[in-house]
Amino acid sequence: MAAPSPPILPVSNPPASTDAATATVPSVTTVQSSQPPIATPAFRAFINHITETVRNGLSQRRPWAELADRNALSKPESISEAALRVRKNYSYFRVNYLTIIALILAFSLVSHPFSLLLLLGLLSSWLFLYLFRPSDQPLVIFGRTFSDRETLGVLILCSIVVIFLTSVGSLLISALMVGVAIVCAHGAFRTPEDLFLDEQEPAAVGFLSFIGGAANNAATAAVTTRV
Repeated sequence: MAAPSPPILPVSNPPASTDAATATVPSVTTVQSSQPPIATPAFRAFINHITETVRNGLSQRRPWAELADRNALSKPESISEAALRVRKNYSYFRVNYLTIIALILAFSLVSHPFSLLLLLGLLSSWLFLYLFRPSDQPLVIFGRTFSDRETLGVLILCSIVVIFLTSVGSLLISALMVGVAIVCAHGAFRTPEDLFLDEQEPAAVGFLSFIGGAANNAATAAVTTRV
């Protein structure tokens, strides 16, 4: 007589919960990997501030035809008169003069692509690796985690190497000297008698506030991001 077959017991399906748990892992990883490497709102605010400052500064420039008026050119009688002319003309043509210097710097960098790439790479490193990188996201390069102090030290060292040990520093200094020489020559030979100078005008308005405003905005945004 054949032995009776054992009863069939119901079998539960626990792997379903395991599959559900494992299915959520890629989504968490995806969310973490999709986070931007920098604080996007702070970086956008920085770019918008620079753009608005440049636009407001350029809107206060004097007419270029007035700057290039050949009838207003005359030789100064002394060095003191030339210095006085430079000071008055700079107060009146401030935005135009700074625009000329900026154009000379830009032309010098464009004519030397290697120096331009080095300078852009250095600027991008400061922006993306330090200023606008959230403090809760450590910098990891080739599997090694760098602290904020180590990152700052490396960036300072790279800045010294790029500016002083390559052609970038000499290029910037030479272009700046050429621009200042052109501005001083025009200011010394431009007669300022026909200019309507406003003595109550602040010393740093318009395009001059670009450097200070951009620096303050960058510092504020960086501090807000890294807190």
